[in-house]
Amino acid sequence: MSNHKHFIIHKPYGYLSQFIYELKRNKKLLGELHDFPDTTMAIGRLDEDSEGLLLLTTDGMMSEIVRSKKVSKEYYVQVDGIITDEAIKKLKSGVEIGFDGRKYITIPCEAFKIEIPNFAPRSKKIRDERHGPTSWLSITLNEGKFRQVRKMTSAVGFPTLRLVRVRIGNIHLNDLKSGEVIEVEKLEI
Repeated sequence: MSNHKHFIIHKPYGYLSQFIYELKRNKKLLGELHDFPDTTMAIGRLDEDSEGLLLLTTDGMMSEIVRSKKVSKEYYVQVDGIITDEAIKKLKSGVEIGFDGRKYITIPCEAFKIEIPNFAPRSKKIRDERHGPTSWLSITLNEGKFRQVRKMTSAVGFPTLRLVRVRIGNIHLNDLKSGEVIEVEKLEI
């Protein structure tokens, strides 16, 4: 039996997906959410302004398995404007984004419009309806380039306002509240 520890967390908006931040700026780090063992690492990342499901482990091998392309990740994305069928079709077939200073075509993915999810309001207000309507969609990727979902929705003319990861493989965010941490026996991806 391994002595490794595994955690499922709902990363809040405004936190970095890391434990140490060497620059002088005052950033919120994962260690503020729970008393994690010293060797804990995040499996993958969520940007500071993204929220949702993040897996943590003390097992480096587990981290490699999850980060491999075989594991799909689902995001609920609030975009500026009412997303069109045409834009969703483009997202599904792959769009051109910039990555590492080069053009990159995203691999085909799943994308569809969804009803407004039942998330608690974000700590930092997004904006109000006077700025025009918004809509939500689900995007499921098997890749995860830097800020990929945000770049994808911008590429089809609907900038991302809020991004919440709701699933990694077989692990779902479910009703885990923002900032909540649960320790699990193992990560059943």
